Amino acid sequence: MVEMRYTKWGGKRHWRFRAEVLGSDEFGWWYGCPAGTSMRRGFEEPILVHYDFIVLVPTEGRWIASWNGPTHEHLAIYVDVTSAPVRSGDLVEAVDLDLDVVRLRDGSVELLDEDEFEEHQLRYAYPPDVITQARATADDLINMITHHREPFGEVGDTWLAGFLASP
Repeated sequence: MVEMRYTKWGGKRHWRFRAEVLGSDEFGWWYGCPAGTSMRRGFEEPILVHYDFIVLVPTEGRWIASWNGPTHEHLAIYVDVTSAPVRSGDLVEAVDLDLDVVRLRDGSVELLDEDEFEEHQLRYAYPPDVITQARATADDLINMITHHREPFGEVGDTWLAGFLASP
């Protein structure tokens, strides 16, 4: 098991949850979370997710992606734009930079939380290079997910299917 820890800029605690190690490939490290996984945002009460999902921490890139099982009604893929994720032992850490790219169940791709990103640039004084990198990452993700470029083609779906089929 690993602990996934997301913070906001400046170290403010964000999402935390534990995930099962599934394996790795050329795209990065894959983790699985069954329905009932406890997730906690900041110091709020934990929530239990009602769907299975897998997480990819990429070998390169400034993002972390999740593929949701079929019981998630709306979102097939959810990608957080982050700092470069850091893996150390049984811990994965990244700074969430607000922007999210999603593929809905109908196949459409959307960029979320641009307003939060704009607000946080001022509130937390994101450096110009962080702003530029986050926007470029979001643009790249939109392109990759829209055009089903791996790992957003068959690779992620194959890892999810394997996780869902495991006992």
